[in-house]
Amino acid sequence: MRPAFKLLDQPTLNRVLEEAKQLLIDPGVRVHNQEALRLLADAGAKVDLEKQVAFIPEEIVERSIASAPKEFYLYDLDGNQAVTYGGSTSQFDPGSAAISILDSDTGRQRLPMTADFVKFVKLVEMLPQIDAQSTSMICADVPEEIGDLYRLYLALIFMRKPIVTGAFRTDTWWVMKDLLVAAAGGEKALAEKPIAVFDVCPSPPLLWSDLTCQNMIDCAQHGIPSELVSMPLTGATSPVTLLGAVVQHAAECLSGIVICQLAKEGAPIVWGGSPAAFDMRQGTTPMGAVETWMIDCAYSEVGKALGMPTHAYLGMTDAKNLDAQSGLESSGGALLAALTGVNMVSGAGMMDFESCQSFEKLVIDAEIIGMAKRLVRGLEPREESLAVDLIRKHGHNADYLTDPHTLKWFSQEQYIPSNVIDRSAYDTWLADGGKTIDQRAKARAVKLIDDYQLPGKDKGMLDELRVITAKAAAKFGMEKLPDLPE
Repeated sequence: MRPAFKLLDQPTLNRVLEEAKQLLIDPGVRVHNQEALRLLADAGAKVDLEKQVAFIPEEIVERSIASAPKEFYLYDLDGNQAVTYGGSTSQFDPGSAAISILDSDTGRQRLPMTADFVKFVKLVEMLPQIDAQSTSMICADVPEEIGDLYRLYLALIFMRKPIVTGAFRTDTWWVMKDLLVAAAGGEKALAEKPIAVFDVCPSPPLLWSDLTCQNMIDCAQHGIPSELVSMPLTGATSPVTLLGAVVQHAAECLSGIVICQLAKEGAPIVWGGSPAAFDMRQGTTPMGAVETWMIDCAYSEVGKALGMPTHAYLGMTDAKNLDAQSGLESSGGALLAALTGVNMVSGAGMMDFESCQSFEKLVIDAEIIGMAKRLVRGLEPREESLAVDLIRKHGHNADYLTDPHTLKWFSQEQYIPSNVIDRSAYDTWLADGGKTIDQRAKARAVKLIDDYQLPGKDKGMLDELRVITAKAAAKFGMEKLPDLPE
């Protein structure tokens, strides 16, 4: 039995979907993209071209939900199925697009550079608990205009795992598509075995910008999965009530599914988001708040009720260093995401309101994820007798350590963490230097990065990636790409 967490009963879930569909009719959805407006009008939606508002009837919504795939996969660069979008399987990737990194030596935030990004990719590759890469930070040593494609370029050189990414412009999306095509071995190969999913973010409330809408249309038309990232902020850009935010999230996601399916019927798309319970005291968007967790889990239930693959930004902290708050917020979000069965949980390594990445936090989060995955495996009968035969065999003798049954099952019954999690006796801990968890995490991160080995990749493919990226960089005045670390 898989343990599960639920917030919505069926009547409430039905009301969320009913009201979301009503919002698509009145007040409708603002769509600042001419191709999307044309697709909507051709499908039978009423479109006000002057105000750029589409009024989407329920029958179009229902057709779109029916045509959207209920399951699809991402593949690693060896062509192996690596991530399942659909059902209740939970997988984890680092959060994306951090603008700073927590410096391992100073404990202070700074701008990330190429070397930082490469180390981070290597670390993700070496952590078995993390299922996918992400374009986790924006490198400050290249022009801002190529920040999105440059991080994908770097990741494709050093990764084997699939990747969650996103484009910041309409023109750079095409360069990123070319990079993926080169890495996958052709457009047909990429469509058959996608190695990436693109985040596409509607703007609350009920707005699709030209950029994100075009990115989603382009993904659909080229067989590349897209991942909706709706971001209502309670009391700021959505109703203050948690259920009100869930309704708005549902309306924004439904409108995205419609546009995606009108662009190409059957195109893979994910019901996802990154909402927050807006903090009225500080004017911030806390990703570690219990109310944020609740919105995410509730909207994931709505997506699952429609049979959609799901995504959420959870397992993050708003703390500025690796303290008790960081552990509390990160573990709470990750555990609830796994119990809800969110298919892709983004956020490992992230702190400070989804703006900063940390090597040490990623290592600690990997242990949280390992525990969360163990939790949702639940309790499993291992043999015909649950315990009575074994207990009768030993009677009143506590000598289970030597029994073959213990050797056979202990590693499957328990999640065995790395030494980042300290479970030694106090005297042993002191003798080992009395290190704190952030010190142990730093040492493990350094070792894993040092142990990383670059996978063998075709030189022609690597050259093609560099040519594509260098050509894009040259358009914005960068004559030479930064040198890559070993």
